Amino acid sequence: MNDFQRKDLSVYRLALEVQTPPEPLPLNPATLLSLVRSQIDLLISQQITATFWVKLPPGKIWHSELLRYQSFIGTSGTIYNCQIKENAQVEDQEKITSSSHHICVQLLPNKQLRREYFLMVLSPQFCSLIVAHRPLRISKTQKKPPMLAMTTIDSRVIQPVLDGIKQATVRKSALSASTDFIYPSVSEPAIISQLLSRQLQRQNEINRHISNKRIVQLQQQNKKLENKEQRQDEYFRSVCHELRTPLTQMKTALSLLNSPNIKPPQRQRYLQMLNTQCDRQSNLITGLLDLVDLEYDLEKKALELINLADIVPGVVSTYQPVAQEKGMILSCTVSTELPDVWCVVGGVRQIVISLLQNSIKFTPNGGQIWVKACVQGDYVQLEFRDTGIGISENEISNIFDCFYRVRSGITEDVGGAGLGLTIVKRLLWRCGGSIYVKSKLNQGSTFIVQLPRVEKTPRAIA
Repeated sequence: MNDFQRKDLSVYRLALEVQTPPEPLPLNPATLLSLVRSQIDLLISQQITATFWVKLPPGKIWHSELLRYQSFIGTSGTIYNCQIKENAQVEDQEKITSSSHHICVQLLPNKQLRREYFLMVLSPQFCSLIVAHRPLRISKTQKKPPMLAMTTIDSRVIQPVLDGIKQATVRKSALSASTDFIYPSVSEPAIISQLLSRQLQRQNEINRHISNKRIVQLQQQNKKLENKEQRQDEYFRSVCHELRTPLTQMKTALSLLNSPNIKPPQRQRYLQMLNTQCDRQSNLITGLLDLVDLEYDLEKKALELINLADIVPGVVSTYQPVAQEKGMILSCTVSTELPDVWCVVGGVRQIVISLLQNSIKFTPNGGQIWVKACVQGDYVQLEFRDTGIGISENEISNIFDCFYRVRSGITEDVGGAGLGLTIVKRLLWRCGGSIYVKSKLNQGSTFIVQLPRVEKTPRAIA
């Protein structure tokens, strides 16, 4: 074999070049490992001392099979561990792995062999060869093709493969004095039967593992679908209930207005009830439409760079008249030196309006509300603190759920659509922000919004 042939060696091609080559079959690494394990199982059960020529994939799981056989065979056989590495690397590896029964063999640098693995078992009682070849991808976009593998016990195939490997070694001195082997003229039927049986057992184990894994995956998918359907059912039930409630109130008010004995103060009260419930239903429908738009379009919404000083003070100033009417003190502290933040287009304004309305709604007359912003690590933090009625500890985890309303002892009707905080949380999720709450009953609440900061970047729509 000339130098060019040695450098272009392919074990897979050598096995195919014999007169009656074994049939190559596609397989995955798990099946290849199963073939290797069944060979080791057979040699150990039949107490066969053999010589190995191997080139296996990297990883402990592969070489643990060699160690398993080595622990059985002791120093009676030899394992030639073939590798393709640089000279210095191989010399270091030989210091670690080479011994009288485990020899590290360096093969010539070879693109073909780099994509091939083999296990050759040689003994007077039994010989076999497993060769696996990884085809090249035609293009970068193509999926990685499966390995092609062949296995044989025919010495007419094994001998030229062995000769080719020995010719492709860098240093013949690494081989032992005797590398000629006596092959069995005819493989014993009992041994072949045992090998086939063990291969079937190993393959059945793989199939059971794959089947069990697939069953678990399907169960998890079904559970997710069931949970999703359950959430949807609960959501639709909540929507129906929320839409029905103001209609029931309006129907009651209309019935009472039809009474022939109704007095002017009562008429005014029922008309006010109709007006309030109409507003409530209008707010509910608007909130539902906003939420539906977010569900379908949120991931497509663009992000923009915003400086909170450009948005927050202006929004707060529009609520000053409402606060003054209730005798509240509403203050805002947002520095123009704060870094810009990422948020959904129009999202900051919507978040500020929702949280400010929430604070005003649940703060009794004469209370105080503070809005301020500061830098916290990688975020700009926007804080809404009030002296309102507060939230009980067991309710805090629910306030971002659809239609959830805090139960309070406040006498006026503060019922809204129950969707504002849900929308706020989803807007923040889109831009990588977050919101959390600190609150105690009758001591007020603090809503803390964190938005990702951006340093020294010109303001522009992303």
